[in-house]
Amino acid sequence: QVQLVESGGGLVQPGGSLRLSCAASGFTFSSYAMSWVRQAPGKGLEWVSDINDGGGSTYYADSVKGRFTISRDNARNTLYLQMNSLKPEDTAVYYCAKDVTLRGYRYLEVWGQGTLVTVSS
Repeated sequence: QVQLVESGGGLVQPGGSLRLSCAASGFTFSSYAMSWVRQAPGKGLEWVSDINDGGGSTYYADSVKGRFTISRDNARNTLYLQMNSLKPEDTAVYYCAKDVTLRGYRYLEVWGQGTLVTVSS
């Protein structure tokens, strides 16, 4: 069964940095693109970033471009999100997601509980 376990969240001041990790198991991690999504308090899910299976292609939402970096270590079945220059509006629960295409539809499968990032002074 698919398991995605996020870690690395916490309280950080504006302008600070955090590195989130996502430990994956239950599927062939190196064969799938992966994404990070987030949910701010009282709001819906927002796509943040994704990375292809080999790690050579990355994409970012405009709101985080230039500040966040997605990466992966396929040997360790781990996805990362380096978050720099954090802003209060980055406060959210961050989830990693498995990118799946099935029957012509694209899905972001969120399996974990997420990790809370709070940016505040």
